[in-house]
Amino acid sequence: MIPELGHFLLWLAAAAALLQALAPSIGLWRNQDDLVWVAVPAAVAQGIFTLLAFVALTWAFVVSDFSVKLVATNSHSMKPLLYLYTGVWANHEGSLLLWVLVMALAGAGVALAPATLGQRFRARVLSIQGLVALGFFAFLLLASNPFERLSPAPTEGQGLNPLLQDPGLAFHPPLLYAGYVGLSVAFAFAVGGMLEDRIGPAWARATRPWVAAAWALLTLGIALGSYWAYYELGWGGWWFWDPVENAALMPWLAATALLHSIAVVMKRDALRAWTLLLAVAAFSLSMMGTFIVRSGLLTSVHAFAVDPTRGFFLMVLMALYIGGALLIYAAAAGRVAEGRQFAPVSRESALVVNNLLFSAVLGVVFVGTLYPMALEAMGGAQISVGPPYFNRTVVPMILAMAALMAVAPFLGWRRSATGHLASRLMPAAVAAAIVVVVALLVFGVRGLGALLGFGAAAWLGVASIAILMRRGLTLNAAGMALAHLGVAVSILGATASGALQREALVSIRVGDAIEMGPWRAELLDVRPVAGPNWTAIEAALEVKRNDRLVGIVRPQSRMFVAPPQETTEAGRAGWWFGEAYAVIGKPDGTGRWQVHLWVKPLVQLIWWGGVLMSLGAMVALGGAVRARLPRRSRSRAPIADAAPRGEPA
Repeated sequence: MIPELGHFLLWLAAAAALLQALAPSIGLWRNQDDLVWVAVPAAVAQGIFTLLAFVALTWAFVVSDFSVKLVATNSHSMKPLLYLYTGVWANHEGSLLLWVLVMALAGAGVALAPATLGQRFRARVLSIQGLVALGFFAFLLLASNPFERLSPAPTEGQGLNPLLQDPGLAFHPPLLYAGYVGLSVAFAFAVGGMLEDRIGPAWARATRPWVAAAWALLTLGIALGSYWAYYELGWGGWWFWDPVENAALMPWLAATALLHSIAVVMKRDALRAWTLLLAVAAFSLSMMGTFIVRSGLLTSVHAFAVDPTRGFFLMVLMALYIGGALLIYAAAAGRVAEGRQFAPVSRESALVVNNLLFSAVLGVVFVGTLYPMALEAMGGAQISVGPPYFNRTVVPMILAMAALMAVAPFLGWRRSATGHLASRLMPAAVAAAIVVVVALLVFGVRGLGALLGFGAAAWLGVASIAILMRRGLTLNAAGMALAHLGVAVSILGATASGALQREALVSIRVGDAIEMGPWRAELLDVRPVAGPNWTAIEAALEVKRNDRLVGIVRPQSRMFVAPPQETTEAGRAGWWFGEAYAVIGKPDGTGRWQVHLWVKPLVQLIWWGGVLMSLGAMVALGGAVRARLPRRSRSRAPIADAAPRGEPA
């Protein structure tokens, strides 16, 4: 009964989305205030109905209702309670329901937030959001019904992919989707701004909090996904340039460029058309990522490969939304002036160069991800574009961005003097030189890329700390400096863990040891262990550095029951001087066990840097919200008077 109720609620949510899309559009066209006001209750109703539908699906998973096809194919009664919950979105239909839930809640948030650009503009934005949500509701209800029944119902489910039975799955997809859907709000603001001719500083101030929140959540989601892949997959790396990883990275790159360019619109009323294009591109790329993951184009541990019919449905939706937005952009581009001019040496110019670098990185990732798929689709040829291509093209541009990010905050708006730069950046330059010399002479680093990575991390990190130490620092400036510091920390972690890592692949008996410089790992024991729905062979390695105990590393080779699948669980210990990371393989029949051991200095900084980046965006967001939050009006102003068309520069 509850699944049928959930299905009915999903239809009600779709009806609310239809009302939200049509009523305000008709009202704005005919200047009928009553129809325009429908947008707010319709958006709230859509949010409530979708939330209740999601609760109904969650209930089916928690009670193991195997009469629901989705539960039977993606759950099992032996799973721990946490994975009964996370199993809701660890599949195609459930993840799309989570997508539309976050979109519906974002729409309700827009409806309930203060209408800083007037009721007319809010109604336009909600109408666009309703139209976008309607397409996804149609996809769920017509092609991917999460409440489909099985008759007769099986007595037990098929289980969840063991690789996804991890606490990281409880947070990684929701964070990613929150970021994606936040970009849908920016998309709606951009299209609404073009239709209403309201692009300017006030529009930028209203849009920026949604972009900052989406960027912060997307950053956390990507960082958590990278961390999960690092400790769960057992291959010793943290980013493999997998197409699905790239599908999440591309909207993040576009959103990062958007976050910087929207600041230029807000502060100097410049780069209007470029900012609109980035807003459209960011959400378009998130939709493209959804298409890649769910169309059956590829198979990945992250992907939910499905039949071609669903992929075609998604492709049509993507074409309609992206194509429609680009047509509106083409029509409005002539009316959207670029705004005020600025000198070549200014903060605006630095942000333009920053945008160009981000766009170049985005182009490299876009081509490297889609070209193999397009080539296979056209002629059947299969090629692989792997880490060497991305590392050789992307890393130099990232280092250039890091160098520029240290300089830009010290430049003034519109036109900047340069005499002060040498004194203000001198500490950063000295720190970079010292770090490079230490890496070269003390740690024996010889690769040019690694030396530049160490130097860039020190250069940007010290420059960011200098900004944080200024008097009278605003929340916006503090957030920017924290985010830049996070980039420096991540660069340091990535460089150190790559350039200074040690690795050994050996076959040893209990009592034998692995020697790697000052590191020593002794195999103490190998024994069977059992979990709630798995059994495993677990090794215990005592890891020491310079004869001091670092910790006991316990890698496992697990065999899950439902579904029957073997996985590798890495063991880890240590942190500062190096994290010992071990994987146990198969025995050779003579009492020896294959052990793969890495020592990765400062690798944890990669993800702590991501946390700092996200924290910086949230700090800046708090400052923007506090500074711009208007008082709520107790009475409803007429729509025509609430937001006059046009906006002064």
